[in-house]
Amino acid sequence: MSDLHPAVREFLDRLDAMGGPEIHDLPPTEARGLLERLNSGGDGPAVDSVTDRQIPGPDGDIPVRIYDPDTGGDAPVVVFFHGGGFVLGSLDSHDPACRELAVESECVVVSVDYRLAPEHPFPAAVEDAYAATQWVSEHATDLDIDPDRLAVAGDSAGGNLAAAVSLLARDQADNDAPAPWSVADTNPPAIARQVLVYPTVSLLRAWPSHEENSEGYFLSRDDMAYFEGHYLDSDLHGMNPYAAPLEAAGHGDLPPAAVVTCGFDPLRDEGRAYADRLETAGVPVERYHYPGLIHGILTMNAGLADLPPAHDVLADIAADLGETL
Repeated sequence: MSDLHPAVREFLDRLDAMGGPEIHDLPPTEARGLLERLNSGGDGPAVDSVTDRQIPGPDGDIPVRIYDPDTGGDAPVVVFFHGGGFVLGSLDSHDPACRELAVESECVVVSVDYRLAPEHPFPAAVEDAYAATQWVSEHATDLDIDPDRLAVAGDSAGGNLAAAVSLLARDQADNDAPAPWSVADTNPPAIARQVLVYPTVSLLRAWPSHEENSEGYFLSRDDMAYFEGHYLDSDLHGMNPYAAPLEAAGHGDLPPAAVVTCGFDPLRDEGRAYADRLETAGVPVERYHYPGLIHGILTMNAGLADLPPAHDVLADIAADLGETL
């Protein structure tokens, strides 16, 4: 097995020396504040235009942040869903990463502030993610983007949502598929690519990497149980493919995918398994594996954790999007 990247080891040692509570020991409101403090202190690169706005959602307006790196119009677009275990995260927590992604990929990035659990358990986040993707597709003229070059992307829980939106859009394109929740009688967005950054795709299964990387690598097994317990208000949801995309009956006819995994991540093996499942179904998959990195590396590009490998991962994802859209 590869060694932990030296910059990551130094960050983890520094984090440990700071002390403080564990995420899974805090109520959600306090845990959210802890994540925001950890990601504070860095702005990311300048973007030509950054606009906050509200768009209509299934249960009220959804805040979004639109990053336009002066593409000149008719640009590809990335609908981005932040990570945080469906409980944490915001437009601000992922702002530096979205800025860097927009600048490096030369794509418009629309970051989505979906509803969080436990106040809004499954399927609220999926409903919001799908509604936002549909809105972007339907407002291409207003946004000056090309709806035929639309990608969905996200990290961790956001990767789950990108995969779930891809499944839901495929299923709704099938006139025989039942329309769940609030998506009935809607026009499904055409998704050209899904970028899944260390996604959680299997909520109730146990994987070897869960045990191998259970402690000491930023995301712990106890954190995962905490997030899943807040997101799912019934274990039955753990077999729903829109909560756990690996459980879908079929994975054919989905958008081409890029799947990012990290060697010291508890979610490593389920991400690999999802890439395998897509490939078996005939979906083109580009794999990006970083043996010495940890869960959460995407947002370690600014603030208290400004690590060189985070910029490398963002550059690879941006290049993938720039080349494929």
